[in-house]
Amino acid sequence: MMISQASCFWEERLKIHNKTKDKILTMTKVCPEMKARRVCEKSVVFEPISADVSFASNRFPSYKLGPDDQIIDEPEEDEKGPSVKDVVDKETRDLSDQHKRLSVRDLACKFDKNLAAASKLVAEAKSNEVTSLEGHVMLKKLRDALEAMRGRMDGRNKDSVEKAISMVESLAVTLTQHEGGLIQERFEVKKLASFLKQASEDAKKLVNQERSFACAEIESARDLVMRLGGEFNESERCSKASQDQGPNVEKLVEEVQEARRIRLMHQPTKVMGMKHEIHDLKSQIQEKSAYSVKLQREIGRIKRVEGSKSCPYVLEGAQSLGSCLRIRASSESASDVSKCSVQWYRAASESSRREAISGANRSVYAPEPYDVGRVIQADILSNGQKLTVTTDGPINTASGLQSRVESLMRKSNSEFTVVISQMNGQEHASRSHVLTVGKTRIKLSRGWITKAREIYSTSMQMCGVRDNANVPAKTLFWQPRKGLSFLLTFESEQERNAAIVLSRKYAYDCSVTLVGPDD
Repeated sequence: MMISQASCFWEERLKIHNKTKDKILTMTKVCPEMKARRVCEKSVVFEPISADVSFASNRFPSYKLGPDDQIIDEPEEDEKGPSVKDVVDKETRDLSDQHKRLSVRDLACKFDKNLAAASKLVAEAKSNEVTSLEGHVMLKKLRDALEAMRGRMDGRNKDSVEKAISMVESLAVTLTQHEGGLIQERFEVKKLASFLKQASEDAKKLVNQERSFACAEIESARDLVMRLGGEFNESERCSKASQDQGPNVEKLVEEVQEARRIRLMHQPTKVMGMKHEIHDLKSQIQEKSAYSVKLQREIGRIKRVEGSKSCPYVLEGAQSLGSCLRIRASSESASDVSKCSVQWYRAASESSRREAISGANRSVYAPEPYDVGRVIQADILSNGQKLTVTTDGPINTASGLQSRVESLMRKSNSEFTVVISQMNGQEHASRSHVLTVGKTRIKLSRGWITKAREIYSTSMQMCGVRDNANVPAKTLFWQPRKGLSFLLTFESEQERNAAIVLSRKYAYDCSVTLVGPDD
């Protein structure tokens, strides 16, 4: 039964220690002595044991018998030095201790060496498979021979044969135990070999990658060095050429500077002369323009004087932004203006096409920023006769309005103090409110109460007041949306005009044209 167990374990074993051969040789030493002694005593002839087994060594091993006739092996001196596995373990430990300060190339070399050692160990294990097979075959033949001898022996010789059989069985058990350790060692060796193989492949990939990076850096550095070398050579040639021409160039520069200094001292330059001529021409043009405007105004005044002889009405008031234009009767025969029908117009000039100002049908009209640079006219229908009065010239802008608007545009929101005169066409007595003009919307509020707040849109309208108002020059018309309108009175004419200009600028930035009704 012990022999059958040994045969089963042999199929899974791939490696056996060399000591097994020595133990087998020990049994071959005992058996011939017993056979010779048996022949001498009883002259019995036995069948010879098969000798078709090859032995790796010609010397007899040394052994001792312990209690119960157990074979005790004496330690053998290893004349060949440490085994391959010990070398691999030592190299692995050294590699793990020094991997932080090894280069990639050294690391790859270490892995290659350890992989070669592991491969060698695996090859040695494969070669020992044949030896392990021979050992099991020899044990089986020896066991069969001893069984045959025990059947023919009796007495004391039979006891010796049984003792020999027990020694063979003990040797088989020892061999089986030893093979179990060798299987574990072979598994660890295979695991280590696979690990070293994978590590070697990773190291080779890393080496190739680093080599490609290094080659790219070397090529880049080589190109940079060649380019810098070419630039350096070019700069050296330029420097050498400038050194050769240096004295002549410096002398030429000094001569040019001296000539320029002499020319500036004795006569003005052509550029300065042209500047003076342009300045004189500008002055003459300005004088002629002013004289032309003066003549036009004089001609207009003469025409109005001639027309006033036939027109019983005249315009009163300064013809500038912030003032009021009033129609007044100039003769006693003229009808009362309040009983006449009036319509105001704006035009680029007296002879150009007129534009009716919607809602401006009172005897008083306060020009707004949209009227600056235009002529204001009024048609008076009295007793079935149509009469026209005209301003002397275009409406002028108010002084300080531009600077006021620029200062307000620096703020995100501009606030104006106003009083609501009318709301939706009805008289509205109220306290002061705040009109906030922002970049995207306009809000009318008093404290936390909001009267109106709307963004710039096509439904929003804003212009100077055109209907009856107490102070037309300080009042504007604002329609936030359809169905809601206000007449707002400001503290001054400048504040009213600044609010209109600022609102129209912000509305234009939002792609909205903010004008009055029907403009």
